[in-house]
Amino acid sequence: MTESAHTAQVAQAAFRAPLLTFNGDPAHAPNAVVFHEDGLLIVEDGRVVAADAYAALASRLAPGTQVVERRDKLIVPGFIDTHIHYPQTDMIASPAPGLLPWLDTYTFPTERRFADIAHARDTASFFLDELLACGTTTALVYCTVHKESADALFAESEARNLRMVAGKVLMDRHCPAFLRDTAQSGYDDSAKLIGRWHDRGRQMYALTPRFAPTSTEAQLEACGALARLHPDVFIQSHVAENTDEVKWVAELFPGHRSYLDIYDHYGLLRRRAVYGHCIYLDDEDRKRMAQTGALASHCPTSNLFLGSGLFDFDKADSAGMPIALATDVGGGTSFSMLQTMNEAHKVARLGGHHLTATRMFYLATAGAAEALDLGDKIGTLRDGSEADFVVLDPQATPLLARRTARRESLEELLFAFALLGDDRAVYETYAAGKCVHRRDDARRRVPGRAGAREDRGLTPASVETPQLQKKR
Repeated sequence: MTESAHTAQVAQAAFRAPLLTFNGDPAHAPNAVVFHEDGLLIVEDGRVVAADAYAALASRLAPGTQVVERRDKLIVPGFIDTHIHYPQTDMIASPAPGLLPWLDTYTFPTERRFADIAHARDTASFFLDELLACGTTTALVYCTVHKESADALFAESEARNLRMVAGKVLMDRHCPAFLRDTAQSGYDDSAKLIGRWHDRGRQMYALTPRFAPTSTEAQLEACGALARLHPDVFIQSHVAENTDEVKWVAELFPGHRSYLDIYDHYGLLRRRAVYGHCIYLDDEDRKRMAQTGALASHCPTSNLFLGSGLFDFDKADSAGMPIALATDVGGGTSFSMLQTMNEAHKVARLGGHHLTATRMFYLATAGAAEALDLGDKIGTLRDGSEADFVVLDPQATPLLARRTARRESLEELLFAFALLGDDRAVYETYAAGKCVHRRDDARRRVPGRAGAREDRGLTPASVETPQLQKKR
């Protein structure tokens, strides 16, 4: 059987490599890390059949199964980015003195173009390819106020068979007229998009009020009503990112105990609710996040770039508040979750907290999946889960190769990936058992080409021994 045949999923696919996954938070649970130095991952029909030590599983291989050798790499579950704006792809790295002027000068004018479905599809295609190149197989994605932008993202995601969560932005005030909906039109558009896309294949919908200042009380009430009608949809917004924003919110919503309390008042705190940033919360806010199961999405590259502030890991952990990591492109400066880990570690250190690489990998995989109620599907290599995984290359760059050759522990290996890695460290990305990105193939593409390949999948390279891979 050829490798291309098993990738088409007519039979089993098997990968021999070091395997890393989790069965709990390494900061709190003993034996949370599951690592096999010589592991075997068996995949069939887009799902994990088994993942364990090679010696324990080799006898379970179907006759004729070709084993893909990746013994000098590392296989981890696909990364989960819990907060990112796909329409801001083209304005990443735009200078501004702060969040609010950055929105006015760059963000809103860029998002205006997404009423054009062709532009939206082109951007969505590039955006998803960039995520896959960085090893991200699931993201919680903000579209624009235009329903066409959500249709475009979902269509491109469906073509690649990715598990994505996305939603049309709700915004009926304090924004340019060309980006403004109404409480009624936002409700109607969101309801139609839920009906069209939520749980269609691997697509899932998120109600998406941009942030409290750009929604009237009527719009937030309408969003809460939709949330009650659809208890399994996601909710995503921003909270307490910037001191000027927090002050503005207090002026717009007098009578509320806090910024977070506004969302709580309208029924928007619950499991599957995800709030970006969460920097300027107080102890009562953090306690409420923990009580409701709402997820704090920490966006370190964005917080540093915009000078917003530092997320407090110690207070979040003390409150038992769910936490995950996110890039927040285009406020964030990289699509790479490895680069996001890099900056998350530094933000934590500035706050007096040591964030281990092992925990960062957990927060970017199983931790995010569990907090999103998707722990049985993604973020894991557990039997029966969807086969979304990433092959990381410790020899991706000369510096990374030199450092990892001297590693003395799994923590040191993961820390090197987090501090020195980026998209170059992602050798392959698999979604539902199919290779959807290969680094060396991507490097041969014509520079500047937007859009994915027509079949949305790649044929794996020939099976190689580790020795041949090292000689490249």
